[in-house]
Amino acid sequence: MLNAAVNRNVWISTSKGAILPLATLMLVMLMVVPVAPTLLDIGFIANIMISLAVLMVALNAAKPLDFSSFPTVLLFATLLRLALNVASTRVVLVQGHEGSDAAGHVIEAFGNFLIGGDYAVGLFVFCILMIINLVVITKGAGRVSEVSARFTLDAMPGKQMAIDADLNAGLLTPEEAKSRREEVATEADFYGSMDGASKFVKGDAIAGVLILVINIVGGLVLGTLSHGLSLGEAAEIYILLAIGDALVAQVPALLLSIAAASIVTRVKSPFDLSGQITHQFGSARAWTPVAAILAFLGVLPGMPHLVILPAAALAGFMAWKLRKAKLAADAEAAIEPEPVASPSAIGWDEVSDGAALGLELGYALIGLVDERKGAPLMTRITGIRRQLSRELGFVIPLVRVRDNLALGPNSYRITVAGVICAEDEIWPEDLLALDSGDLLEKIEGRAVKDPTFGLDAVWINPAKRADAVVAGYTVVDPATVVATHLNQIVQSAASELFGMDEAQKLLDALKDNAPQLVAGLTPQPLPLASIAALCRSLLAEGVPLKDFRRIAEAMVDAAREESDPVQLVEAVRQRIGALIVQTLVPVKMPLPVLTLDPGLESLLNQAVRAGPEANHPIEPGLGRKIVQAVGEVAGPLLNEARRFAVVTSPIARRPLARLLAPHMPDVPVMSFLEIPDGKPVDVIAVVGGAAAKPMLSAEAQA
Repeated sequence: MLNAAVNRNVWISTSKGAILPLATLMLVMLMVVPVAPTLLDIGFIANIMISLAVLMVALNAAKPLDFSSFPTVLLFATLLRLALNVASTRVVLVQGHEGSDAAGHVIEAFGNFLIGGDYAVGLFVFCILMIINLVVITKGAGRVSEVSARFTLDAMPGKQMAIDADLNAGLLTPEEAKSRREEVATEADFYGSMDGASKFVKGDAIAGVLILVINIVGGLVLGTLSHGLSLGEAAEIYILLAIGDALVAQVPALLLSIAAASIVTRVKSPFDLSGQITHQFGSARAWTPVAAILAFLGVLPGMPHLVILPAAALAGFMAWKLRKAKLAADAEAAIEPEPVASPSAIGWDEVSDGAALGLELGYALIGLVDERKGAPLMTRITGIRRQLSRELGFVIPLVRVRDNLALGPNSYRITVAGVICAEDEIWPEDLLALDSGDLLEKIEGRAVKDPTFGLDAVWINPAKRADAVVAGYTVVDPATVVATHLNQIVQSAASELFGMDEAQKLLDALKDNAPQLVAGLTPQPLPLASIAALCRSLLAEGVPLKDFRRIAEAMVDAAREESDPVQLVEAVRQRIGALIVQTLVPVKMPLPVLTLDPGLESLLNQAVRAGPEANHPIEPGLGRKIVQAVGEVAGPLLNEARRFAVVTSPIARRPLARLLAPHMPDVPVMSFLEIPDGKPVDVIAVVGGAAAKPMLSAEAQA
């Protein structure tokens, strides 16, 4: 039974894959092999059916990429129609003298029913259809396709840079960024293909005219010379058949032209085309003037009152119904409670006064969190919380977002635990162009400093976005500016966001996998308060809590030897040195380090031993010299975004870290004992001695 099912699935898959090659082969055979009139009738009806199906799919697509196969479908539909034209031309010229049904009943029906059997009328109808298709629809769709392809390709670098900026800011995961890049590439390929596919429709219309002329001229010549018909008899038979054949092909061609035009003129919307039009025309303010104007025309003397007045009444009825529906919706919204947001969304109803994180906005920035406008800032804040929670190892609390009339209209403020940590201004209708340092030309705008990194930047009109990207700027929207600033503040204040509740949740999660480890850690030898304080100390120095099991094991080991809180932190750091190092460099790379000159380190150790209980045991004058010396060496490395660590003796690590933190918060300070055995190090500079000089990698010494 299993083998039979597998064989059946393989057969079905193979059959599906063979359909398109067989259909292409049949199209070629239609052009070269004589076809019976009955088969022609089937082909013409299939052609009309396929054209209608393509049109329906195009009208129901919410965005052009929903019908990304349209250029290829248009190619094969055009080939089918041309193949049928070739086959019908052969039948008309060979068997046309036998009567109006010689080329099949479909051509006869179009010749008799649609044009009343009068070939003169048929010629005029065909000419009108050709003008509509070729001059109006096809030409317009081709122009739209050309412009869309050009602008899509021009905007592609900017879209890619925007994706990279969101990825770097933590608003996108690598998988989401990859998906968006693929969507941008697919969009560019689609519009490029549509630019070429529009030529299929134009060429098909021209081919229809030429085939009609060939059928008429060939029929007249063959009818009079080969079949002995008079010129009038030949004209009556062959022109009627030629017109019927042309109309049979022109109707599907017109349908495909409409489908192509509707695809390339679509604007991205959550609705299909009919839903989009209905939504935008569903306003009473649009129909009330229509009803009034029609009513005025209907009462004028000489006007067809019986036609205009009912139309005015219909427009007035629609305006009344739409106004009534809007009033009912407003009343329902006023009495209904606000819907509960999903857990992944951050809305006004989810925030509380006790929130650890706060974002206050001036009144001009309310649109960034307005759900009716998509709430772009709220979406980015959710992405930041998710990304930072993964990186830091605990759940970042909700961000309380509210308006503050005391702020300037374009100002925002970020608070952590009630303390104002950042404040700046943005312009919600503009874009921020960041100076990348390698600009081809300057862009005019409102010159500012980037709130997050302090880079030179200008606020520009959105119309200048393409020019700014070409000039070398990195362009971001206002919501991304605020979100990136918030991301930086949350990272630097992670220790302020971690408390006893978060520590308990980490222990509860660890208890599921390592219950004995948790039992050996708390309440003895370490109570919950000590565990929370120790975790805050690690976070304050940039050590994430992602591998909390390893950290908990280090706590258990360190608590057997140390009881002093300060020394306990140092002992834990020495046991998780591998976790600290892997946040700085990949596993196969040596760790770049700055070391202190032996004389300077000796002075530092003496200062610490002289005041072991002091919070700042280093004498101020010596401290200034150390900060200056480290800054001179570390400054160029930080400008190059290089990762490194300052390495010193275990006794001096904590005082040196506290000394450097206010001046160089991104520079980690480690002790020799925190570097794992066997981890190669690369001493890139010695601080306080000779000039900084590169040195060969060496094994870390315990």
